[in-house]
Amino acid sequence: MSHSTDLPDEAHRELPHGAEAADEFCEDCGYEPQLKRSLGTFQVFAISFAFISVAVGVFGTYDDVLQNAGPVGIWLWVIVAIGQTLVALVIAQFAARIPLSGSSYQWGSRLANPKVGWWFGWFNFCTLTAGVVAIDNALAKDALMPMLGMASDERTARIITVVMLIIQAAIAIGSTHLVAMINTSAVGLELALVVVLVIALFVAVAVSGKGSISNLTSRGITEGAPNYFAIGGGLMLATVLGLTTLVGFDAAANLAEEAKDPYRSVPKAVVGSVIAAAVLGLLFLIALTVAIDDMPRISASDSPVVVIMHDQLGTVMEKLLLVAIVFAFFGAGMVTMATASRIVYAMARDSRFPGHKVMRRVDARTHTPIPATVLIVVLGIILMLALPGDSLLELITTGTIIGPSLYGATIILYLSVRKRLDRVEGAFDLGRYEMPVAISALIWSAIAVFIMVTPTSAHVPIAIVLGLTLLGGLYFLKLWKFNRIVLETEPGKVDVFKH
Repeated sequence: MSHSTDLPDEAHRELPHGAEAADEFCEDCGYEPQLKRSLGTFQVFAISFAFISVAVGVFGTYDDVLQNAGPVGIWLWVIVAIGQTLVALVIAQFAARIPLSGSSYQWGSRLANPKVGWWFGWFNFCTLTAGVVAIDNALAKDALMPMLGMASDERTARIITVVMLIIQAAIAIGSTHLVAMINTSAVGLELALVVVLVIALFVAVAVSGKGSISNLTSRGITEGAPNYFAIGGGLMLATVLGLTTLVGFDAAANLAEEAKDPYRSVPKAVVGSVIAAAVLGLLFLIALTVAIDDMPRISASDSPVVVIMHDQLGTVMEKLLLVAIVFAFFGAGMVTMATASRIVYAMARDSRFPGHKVMRRVDARTHTPIPATVLIVVLGIILMLALPGDSLLELITTGTIIGPSLYGATIILYLSVRKRLDRVEGAFDLGRYEMPVAISALIWSAIAVFIMVTPTSAHVPIAIVLGLTLLGGLYFLKLWKFNRIVLETEPGKVDVFKH
């Protein structure tokens, strides 16, 4: 790797493109291309969009907004959307230059040093592993069981969660192309459904007169609540909707070695997915909020979206919504599993993950990292069996703390190396806007972390984050003590610096 800056800043090189150029880059980095490049442009976009999943996010957290901040709290979505878009713009610049599986792990390892990269990879792995369990458990409890008319039961929900994990793993192991096909269908259905629901809700309100535009500025059941505007108060808590939904847009970067033209498709997916989700989500939230007819009853519900659908559009639309939500949940869980397995694989092939000799293996027939995928399933099953309901929820919540922290660390990395980065002709580049965008994104990430750690309910998740840090530190020290060369050896050449 060269850190030389002999050429002037205006020196550019032409952007490579296509699978051949991407494979050549992979080889330059010291890796033999093993994963099959089968993802087209829309499929890459669908990976990131499915991870975000507007329908899933709104379905799962709209009740928190109504109960903590009232309907007016939906407007915080706009602030979060702007902040997350700024973060995505910075991340896209890395994705355009280093199209390797492992995303932030690779960026930290190659642009800072392997030690920094290892911690990026470790926390990413922890977040994604917990995320798979979170999504599939929510699929079971909040969507599939209600759709099938099953009574709420924790044990049944956990059994369904394990079954979903196994099914998703089987698909992910079988073929990345199959994952993409199913996920693209789920994303297409979600996009169509949300658009149809937005239109249908506005028409229903206009025809029936049930609902009100004034809901958009109402505090609902939180009117007169103490500490509403305080730090950690009701209004601030409403940001959970955006902060838990508009994340994971960098998922496409984790599967960069399976994209046909990662130099172009991955950066577009990173930025495009968060913008599309932000706009579509806002329209959906506005339509839902205007359609609320009985504020106290809807706000008290654990599934207000379903109740609103039933009130305004009838039982049939309610069932169709649940069917689509099940597909959206399944697609999001499958993508999260695939993404998590690529982090494991990327770290293992550099001998920086426990059991790396096994975890680095890629099946010659399916071109997928089978041991890494199986590991995610095994860990998910352990969590389902070992943790009580409350502890599981707290573990899941840790992802909302680690996520903004990782984004902030990635932005700091970018600010540290940006002057040495080569300007690639045709690659995604912020140009003269890079500093204001990066600084704004860093400020926003700091705010996001502050918001997530401020509530008293965050004390246990913070303790879990500290525990994961300690656990990672123990393995890190083992690497350093017994295999120091793994954390001292510079990775293969990366042609992203000025020469």
